[in-house]
Amino acid sequence: MRKLFAIIILSISMPVVHAQFAPPPLSPIGKKIQQAVDSDIRTATEKERDANRKPRQTLEFLGLQEDMRVVELVPGRGWYTKIIAPVVADKGQYYVAIASRMSAMLEKYDALSKVEILPLDVKLLPQDIIGQFDLTEFTLGIDDVDLILTFRNLHNFLPQARGYINKAAFEALKPGGLYGVIDHTRRHSEPDTAENWRRMDPVLAILEIQAAGFELVDSSDLHYRPDDELRYEVGRKTVAGNTDRFTLLFRKPEKN
Repeated sequence: MRKLFAIIILSISMPVVHAQFAPPPLSPIGKKIQQAVDSDIRTATEKERDANRKPRQTLEFLGLQEDMRVVELVPGRGWYTKIIAPVVADKGQYYVAIASRMSAMLEKYDALSKVEILPLDVKLLPQDIIGQFDLTEFTLGIDDVDLILTFRNLHNFLPQARGYINKAAFEALKPGGLYGVIDHTRRHSEPDTAENWRRMDPVLAILEIQAAGFELVDSSDLHYRPDDELRYEVGRKTVAGNTDRFTLLFRKPEKN
Protein backbone atom coordinates (compact mmCIF):
# COMPACT_ATOMS: atom_id res chain seq x y z
CA MET A 1 0.00 0.00 0.00
CA ARG A 2 2.83 2.37 0.84
CA LYS A 3 4.48 1.63 -2.52
CA LEU A 4 1.23 2.32 -4.37
CA PHE A 5 0.80 5.60 -2.50
CA ALA A 6 4.38 6.63 -3.36
CA ILE A 7 3.85 5.87 -7.04
CA ILE A 8 0.65 7.94 -7.09
CA ILE A 9 2.38 10.91 -5.42
CA LEU A 10 5.35 10.64 -7.81
CA SER A 11 3.11 10.50 -10.89
CA ILE A 12 1.28 13.62 -9.73
CA SER A 13 4.40 15.61 -8.89
CA MET A 14 6.53 14.76 -11.92
CA PRO A 15 4.70 17.01 -14.42
CA VAL A 16 4.98 19.88 -11.96
CA VAL A 17 8.73 19.37 -11.59
CA HIS A 18 9.08 19.13 -15.38
CA ALA A 19 7.13 22.36 -15.82
CA GLN A 20 9.41 24.15 -13.38
CA PHE A 21 12.46 23.35 -15.51
CA ALA A 22 10.88 23.81 -18.94
CA PRO A 23 12.42 26.68 -20.95
CA PRO A 24 10.29 29.83 -20.99
CA PRO A 25 8.34 30.49 -24.18
CA LEU A 26 10.07 32.69 -26.74
CA SER A 27 9.09 36.32 -27.01
CA PRO A 28 7.73 37.54 -30.37
CA ILE A 29 11.15 38.94 -31.33
CA GLY A 30 12.80 35.75 -30.09
CA LYS A 31 10.58 33.70 -32.41
CA LYS A 32 11.39 36.03 -35.31
CA ILE A 33 15.13 35.74 -34.69
CA GLN A 34 14.92 31.96 -34.30
CA GLN A 35 13.14 31.67 -37.65
CA ALA A 36 16.05 33.51 -39.25
CA VAL A 37 18.55 31.30 -37.41
CA ASP A 38 16.79 28.22 -38.82
CA SER A 39 16.54 29.66 -42.34
CA ASP A 40 17.73 27.70 -45.37
CA ILE A 41 19.91 30.59 -46.53
CA ARG A 42 22.33 29.69 -43.74
CA THR A 43 24.78 26.92 -44.54
CA ALA A 44 25.36 23.85 -42.39
CA THR A 45 28.80 25.22 -41.52
CA GLU A 46 27.28 28.49 -40.33
CA LYS A 47 24.69 26.67 -38.23
CA GLU A 48 27.37 24.54 -36.59
CA ARG A 49 28.55 27.69 -34.79
CA ASP A 50 25.15 28.49 -33.30
CA ALA A 51 25.74 26.51 -30.10
CA ASN A 52 28.84 28.58 -29.40
CA ARG A 53 27.69 31.99 -30.62
CA LYS A 54 24.08 31.78 -29.36
CA PRO A 55 22.74 34.22 -31.95
CA ARG A 56 19.15 34.39 -30.74
CA GLN A 57 20.07 35.04 -27.11
CA THR A 58 22.80 37.47 -28.17
CA LEU A 59 20.57 39.55 -30.42
CA GLU A 60 17.79 39.62 -27.85
CA PHE A 61 20.27 40.91 -25.26
CA LEU A 62 21.56 43.55 -27.68
CA GLY A 63 18.03 44.88 -28.12
CA LEU A 64 17.21 43.94 -31.71
CA GLN A 65 13.61 44.64 -32.75
CA GLU A 66 12.02 44.03 -36.14
CA ASP A 67 11.21 47.73 -36.78
CA MET A 68 14.75 49.00 -36.18
CA ARG A 69 17.21 50.68 -38.51
CA VAL A 70 20.34 48.62 -37.89
CA VAL A 71 23.96 49.00 -38.97
CA GLU A 72 26.52 46.21 -38.75
CA LEU A 73 30.09 47.46 -38.80
CA VAL A 74 32.72 45.27 -40.47
CA PRO A 75 30.38 42.32 -41.18
CA GLY A 76 33.12 40.10 -42.66
CA ARG A 77 31.49 37.31 -44.65
CA GLY A 78 28.04 38.01 -43.20
CA TRP A 79 27.49 35.34 -40.55
CA TYR A 80 25.20 37.66 -38.57
CA THR A 81 23.91 39.43 -41.70
CA LYS A 82 21.95 36.32 -42.73
CA ILE A 83 20.20 36.37 -39.35
CA ILE A 84 19.56 40.06 -38.74
CA ALA A 85 18.56 41.17 -42.25
CA PRO A 86 15.47 38.92 -42.52
CA VAL A 87 14.31 39.99 -39.05
CA VAL A 88 14.11 43.69 -40.00
CA ALA A 89 13.33 43.27 -43.72
CA ASP A 90 9.59 44.08 -43.47
CA LYS A 91 9.46 46.85 -40.87
CA GLY A 92 13.02 48.16 -40.53
CA GLN A 93 16.20 48.60 -42.51
CA TYR A 94 19.58 46.88 -42.41
CA TYR A 95 22.86 48.47 -43.44
CA VAL A 96 26.39 47.13 -43.54
CA ALA A 97 29.49 49.31 -43.38
CA ILE A 98 33.17 48.63 -44.06
CA ALA A 99 31.87 45.63 -45.97
CA SER A 100 34.25 44.96 -48.83
CA ARG A 101 33.35 41.25 -49.13
CA MET A 102 29.55 41.49 -49.02
CA SER A 103 28.32 42.35 -52.52
CA ALA A 104 28.37 38.84 -54.01
CA MET A 105 26.62 37.29 -51.03
CA LEU A 106 23.89 39.91 -50.94
CA GLU A 107 23.17 39.36 -54.62
CA LYS A 108 22.88 35.61 -54.10
CA TYR A 109 19.89 35.58 -51.71
CA ASP A 110 16.47 37.22 -52.17
CA ALA A 111 16.12 37.39 -48.38
CA LEU A 112 19.05 39.83 -48.33
CA SER A 113 17.91 41.99 -51.23
CA LYS A 114 16.97 44.94 -48.98
CA VAL A 115 20.38 45.14 -47.29
CA GLU A 116 22.21 48.35 -48.15
CA ILE A 117 25.98 48.75 -48.22
CA LEU A 118 26.80 52.21 -46.94
CA PRO A 119 29.17 53.98 -49.36
CA LEU A 120 31.88 55.26 -47.04
CA ASP A 121 34.79 57.55 -47.75
CA VAL A 122 37.20 55.54 -45.62
CA LYS A 123 40.52 53.84 -46.25
CA LEU A 124 41.74 50.77 -44.39
CA LEU A 125 45.48 50.98 -43.80
CA PRO A 126 47.11 47.56 -43.20
CA GLN A 127 49.77 47.35 -40.50
CA ASP A 128 52.86 45.17 -40.07
CA ILE A 129 50.84 42.55 -38.18
CA ILE A 130 48.52 40.71 -40.58
CA GLY A 131 44.90 41.44 -39.71
CA GLN A 132 45.53 44.75 -37.96
CA PHE A 133 44.47 48.06 -39.49
CA ASP A 134 44.45 51.75 -39.04
CA LEU A 135 41.82 53.71 -40.95
CA THR A 136 40.97 57.26 -41.89
CA GLU A 137 38.29 59.24 -40.08
CA PHE A 138 34.82 58.73 -41.56
CA THR A 139 31.09 59.12 -41.03
CA LEU A 140 28.34 56.63 -41.83
CA GLY A 141 26.34 59.30 -43.67
CA ILE A 142 23.11 58.65 -41.74
CA ASP A 143 21.94 59.92 -38.37
CA ASP A 144 18.71 58.11 -37.46
CA VAL A 145 19.93 54.60 -36.62
CA ASP A 146 18.39 52.61 -33.75
CA LEU A 147 21.08 49.95 -33.29
CA ILE A 148 24.71 49.55 -34.34
CA LEU A 149 26.51 46.23 -33.90
CA THR A 150 30.04 44.98 -34.35
CA PHE A 151 31.13 41.41 -33.65
CA ARG A 152 34.75 40.50 -32.85
CA ASN A 153 36.24 43.44 -34.75
CA LEU A 154 37.64 46.09 -32.41
CA HIS A 155 40.79 44.03 -31.78
CA ASN A 156 41.68 44.39 -35.47
CA PHE A 157 42.12 48.16 -35.24
CA LEU A 158 44.66 50.52 -33.73
CA PRO A 159 43.47 52.80 -30.89
CA GLN A 160 43.04 55.82 -33.18
CA ALA A 161 40.98 53.75 -35.61
CA ARG A 162 38.77 52.43 -32.81
CA GLY A 163 38.19 56.03 -31.81
CA TYR A 164 37.00 56.85 -35.33
CA ILE A 165 34.70 53.81 -35.35
CA ASN A 166 33.14 54.69 -32.01
CA LYS A 167 32.71 58.33 -33.02
CA ALA A 168 31.03 57.35 -36.31
CA ALA A 169 28.67 55.03 -34.43
CA PHE A 170 27.76 57.77 -31.95
CA GLU A 171 27.03 60.30 -34.69
CA ALA A 172 24.88 57.84 -36.69
CA LEU A 173 22.65 56.80 -33.79
CA LYS A 174 19.53 58.68 -32.80
CA PRO A 175 19.36 59.79 -29.13
CA GLY A 176 18.65 56.67 -27.09
CA GLY A 177 20.08 54.44 -29.83
CA LEU A 178 22.05 51.33 -28.87
CA TYR A 179 25.60 50.20 -29.64
CA GLY A 180 26.41 46.50 -29.14
CA VAL A 181 29.99 45.23 -29.04
CA ILE A 182 31.39 41.70 -28.74
CA ASP A 183 35.05 40.76 -28.85
CA HIS A 184 37.58 38.16 -27.70
CA THR A 185 38.68 38.92 -24.15
CA ARG A 186 42.22 40.00 -23.23
CA ARG A 187 43.53 40.33 -19.68
CA HIS A 188 43.16 43.88 -18.41
CA SER A 189 46.26 46.04 -19.04
CA GLU A 190 48.21 43.12 -20.53
CA PRO A 191 50.92 44.35 -22.96
CA ASP A 192 50.72 43.33 -26.61
CA THR A 193 52.13 39.89 -27.40
CA ALA A 194 52.09 37.46 -30.31
CA GLU A 195 49.41 35.51 -28.43
CA ASN A 196 46.92 38.26 -27.58
CA TRP A 197 46.82 40.54 -30.61
CA ARG A 198 43.39 39.24 -31.62
CA ARG A 199 41.98 39.96 -28.18
CA MET A 200 40.62 43.19 -26.69
CA ASP A 201 40.80 44.45 -23.11
CA PRO A 202 37.12 44.91 -22.11
CA VAL A 203 37.96 47.66 -19.62
CA LEU A 204 39.80 49.56 -22.35
CA ALA A 205 36.88 49.00 -24.73
CA ILE A 206 34.45 50.45 -22.19
CA LEU A 207 36.64 53.49 -21.54
CA GLU A 208 37.15 54.16 -25.27
CA ILE A 209 33.45 53.84 -26.08
CA GLN A 210 32.46 56.02 -23.15
CA ALA A 211 34.99 58.62 -24.35
CA ALA A 212 32.98 58.82 -27.59
CA GLY A 213 29.93 59.88 -25.56
CA PHE A 214 28.19 56.57 -24.87
CA GLU A 215 26.87 55.33 -21.55
CA LEU A 216 27.28 51.67 -20.58
CA VAL A 217 23.85 50.03 -20.27
CA ASP A 218 24.59 46.38 -19.56
CA SER A 219 26.93 43.44 -20.00
CA SER A 220 26.25 39.74 -20.44
CA ASP A 221 28.03 36.49 -19.59
CA LEU A 222 26.49 34.72 -22.61
CA HIS A 223 29.96 34.21 -24.07
CA TYR A 224 31.93 33.65 -20.87
CA ARG A 225 34.13 30.59 -21.29
CA PRO A 226 35.94 29.37 -18.15
CA ASP A 227 38.14 27.02 -20.18
CA ASP A 228 39.74 29.95 -22.00
CA GLU A 229 42.66 31.02 -19.81
CA LEU A 230 43.17 34.18 -21.92
CA ARG A 231 46.73 33.03 -22.57
CA TYR A 232 46.66 31.84 -26.17
CA GLU A 233 46.02 33.17 -29.66
CA VAL A 234 42.33 32.71 -30.51
CA GLY A 235 43.14 30.45 -33.47
CA ARG A 236 44.94 27.83 -31.39
CA LYS A 237 43.24 24.43 -31.18
CA THR A 238 42.86 24.70 -27.41
CA VAL A 239 40.59 27.75 -27.66
CA ALA A 240 39.44 28.09 -31.29
CA GLY A 241 35.65 28.26 -31.34
CA ASN A 242 35.54 28.48 -27.56
CA THR A 243 37.11 31.83 -26.72
CA ASP A 244 35.91 33.94 -23.85
CA ARG A 245 34.16 37.00 -25.30
CA PHE A 246 32.84 40.10 -23.60
CA THR A 247 29.37 41.28 -24.58
CA LEU A 248 28.62 44.95 -23.94
CA LEU A 249 25.65 47.18 -24.64
CA PHE A 250 25.91 50.99 -24.74
CA ARG A 251 23.41 53.79 -25.34
CA LYS A 252 23.66 57.22 -26.87
CA PRO A 253 22.23 59.50 -24.18
CA GLU A 254 18.87 61.14 -24.74
CA LYS A 255 18.98 64.86 -25.45
CA ASN A 256 18.47 67.06 -22.40
